[in-house]
Amino acid sequence: MVGTMAKIDDSVKKKVPELRFKGFTDEWEERKLGELASFSKGNGYTKNDLVEFGEPIILYGRLYTKYETVIEKVDTFVNKKDKSIISEGSEVIVPASGESSEDISRASVVGKSGLILGGDLNIIKPVNYIDSIFLALTISNGSQQKEMSKRAQGKSVVHLHNSDLKQVNLLYPKLEEQQKIGSFFKQLDITIALHQRKLDLLKEQKKGYLQKMFPKNGAKVPELRFAGFADDWEERKFDECFSFPVSTNSLSRALLNYDEGDIQSVHYGDILIKYPAIRVI
Repeated sequence: MVGTMAKIDDSVKKKVPELRFKGFTDEWEERKLGELASFSKGNGYTKNDLVEFGEPIILYGRLYTKYETVIEKVDTFVNKKDKSIISEGSEVIVPASGESSEDISRASVVGKSGLILGGDLNIIKPVNYIDSIFLALTISNGSQQKEMSKRAQGKSVVHLHNSDLKQVNLLYPKLEEQQKIGSFFKQLDITIALHQRKLDLLKEQKKGYLQKMFPKNGAKVPELRFAGFADDWEERKFDECFSFPVSTNSLSRALLNYDEGDIQSVHYGDILIKYPAIRVI
């Protein structure tokens, strides 16, 4: 799909991205978001209302803890109250509060109807020539994201109101290009999710092997081992098997350079932060 894109000479056209799909050359339009959508708020629910079984709900915290460009599957439920706000599908939701102005500037699309939209959610319903996925993506990235961050107000908790969102300057192309952009990133999200599930399975598999392929509880052999190996494992003190050179090198993190240098070094902090079983330098 990337092969269908082309770089644009930014000196020729100002209101276009650096990279766009071939066949699109028109300059993007710019208008206030308030001219391109209607706005409302979620209502009446917090995480204290969650139950094991009930009606599916989206709470604003999901956009921080389990962010998705398009939300289609929901695993949080509540007992439905009167005057609940129910999704029609394709709404764009933005948190109305958060811990920082950077975190609050993110948006997701409600991908299906019938979901309850909880409190502290700004709800944006774009006009028919603005694609919801494109809108969520552009709100969460680039100049619009920075503009939203600047408009967020507060100290320990920051707030972003619909009145702030209405003032955001939105750059957008024609609907066909918006849909092409939205489809491209949605497919990337699907691919990432598939690989993430594979990664999670591999991590669980590794965890299981680590528990079974090393002796425990006084045993002389592990529970699981490769075919062809039957001898008991030996047991000796560490100092009989390894040498422990004493180093006088007190290299601190302040002296490290991650871009260049004459000598490669492994710092103890790297083991804590980026732990691999085998380190190659």
